[in-house]
Amino acid sequence: MKNRFGPPPGTAPSRRGPSAGALLWTALLGVLLLAHAPDGATSRPPAAERAAQPPARPAAGADLDRPAGRPLSASDPTRIRIPALGIDTSLVPLELDGTGALRPPSATVPTVAGWYADGTTPGAPGTAVVTGHLDTPLGPAVFHRLDALSRGAAIEIDREDGRTALFTVDAVELHPKNRFPDAKVYGTSARPELRLITCGGDWSTDTGYRANTVVYATLTGAE
Repeated sequence: MKNRFGPPPGTAPSRRGPSAGALLWTALLGVLLLAHAPDGATSRPPAAERAAQPPARPAAGADLDRPAGRPLSASDPTRIRIPALGIDTSLVPLELDGTGALRPPSATVPTVAGWYADGTTPGAPGTAVVTGHLDTPLGPAVFHRLDALSRGAAIEIDREDGRTALFTVDAVELHPKNRFPDAKVYGTSARPELRLITCGGDWSTDTGYRANTVVYATLTGAE
């Protein structure tokens, strides 16, 4: 999966200059705003990677000392809540475009987050991916404070089957776009894991945000 998070060169973010956290940008009028892939190459989507390499161990970045909850069967997610950040919003399915990049949630609804619908569903074994804007031309967006999460924070994801997958944050990391660790972020896992991704780092008018904020979390229960 290409890691194309951030506004286009020469476009300033609406909330301030350099900032931490943001992702998957679109311009107004439905124009997709693309940045560079982390290393100039295309990463395989999680679904393809899972098929090629069956999961055998927790993905890199997971807290191996934290017991994982019992995996859930596959079921599409409908809503995400992060109490520490006051986030409670719906999730929309996202797919890859012809270049291998995720199509972002609409910038006209900046409070909505999206999940990679061809990959793992949150709560099932594997690595599920959820993304959201940091800010858009309309102002601050759903993940504008994602970098403020800390280890141990709770993430709740409602699913179509009526269950709620309960995740606990293992780590929050900032990765430069030109050294983005594809295998660590998107790698397969024997346990149900979750990644929340947005842009971050310094802002440049030439390249946009220079990094990505990634939250690593593990399923620790269900309701």
